Amino acid sequence: MSYMTYTILMSIKDKPLVWLHGQVRTPPFSSAARLEAGFLLRRLQQGEKLEMPHSRPMSDIGRRCHELRINDENLTWRIIYRIDPDAVVIFEVFDKKSRQTPKKIKDICKDRIKAYDNESK
Repeated sequence: MSYMTYTILMSIKDKPLVWLHGQVRTPPFSSAARLEAGFLLRRLQQGEKLEMPHSRPMSDIGRRCHELRINDENLTWRIIYRIDPDAVVIFEVFDKKSRQTPKKIKDICKDRIKAYDNESK
């Protein structure tokens, strides 16, 4: 099998990223933080289950929801995502300033989950 064929076969198995809101770019992310986010998201696409310190479950938002943690130079970024059978769905990207995820962010994510699930039916 050639390298090109192998690369194509690998990408067929990967889950796509579905961005409902937010993006990871420099700025506001530093280059290093953007690369780390890309690396961790790629691992999720390949089916790897991430745990602390990179990711933690967010069951209060919904089933299969998690918060990806990206440490940057002066702040910490969070990416709220859900692992579906056919995709990794991104609901929100934000900089976190406190220990608790703000209720407003959780509510926004819950609304986006409902809208996404209704459209996917």
